[in-house]
Amino acid sequence: MGGTMTAESVEHRRRHWPVPPVDGYTVDDLFTLPDLPPHTELIDGSLVFVSPQRDFHTTAIDLLVNGLRRTSPPYLKIRREMTVVLDRHNGPEPDICVLRADAVKSRRQTRFEAADVLLAVEVVSPDSEARDRDTKPHKYAAAGIAHFWLVEMAGETDHPAVQVYERGQATGTYSLTGIHHEHVKLTAPYDIDIDLTAIDEF
Repeated sequence: MGGTMTAESVEHRRRHWPVPPVDGYTVDDLFTLPDLPPHTELIDGSLVFVSPQRDFHTTAIDLLVNGLRRTSPPYLKIRREMTVVLDRHNGPEPDICVLRADAVKSRRQTRFEAADVLLAVEVVSPDSEARDRDTKPHKYAAAGIAHFWLVEMAGETDHPAVQVYERGQATGTYSLTGIHHEHVKLTAPYDIDIDLTAIDEF
């Protein structure tokens, strides 16, 4: 069984990616270019595509979203995998963000502004380690986001380890305030209490 591969069928299967502008893509391009894959990010004017994720990635996000929502005050909202506009050439998509409730204007909304975000969370993936550990935290801090969590799979049980960072007012950069392996119990940006071992229930 099989078929003949013609020049026309080869051309039909070939993807046509847009040629990037000289100065790089902008946030407006991110939302208007046709046929971009889901969860495409914009970093320094370049489009970044997401690879298939491990089970740990999605279950860790679910665990943390549930935990953050359980104790969040009414003036805050928790969102997962939504674009946050940092500047004209940067529109990353944190795995989770905690933001001001009044920033949610519509169920059709596709983006939030950095000024409305209190906490950005990245769950490290094999294909995005450098971005999650270096590029994104630097940009989140520069944009004024006060809190950042970096989540990695750790230990023999593959449970999440949560590194908690806080932005210094004087330096404008993040400082590590703690690493949590079994339990996240914090008072900022609000009272948070998450059992990380509960990931086994997902």
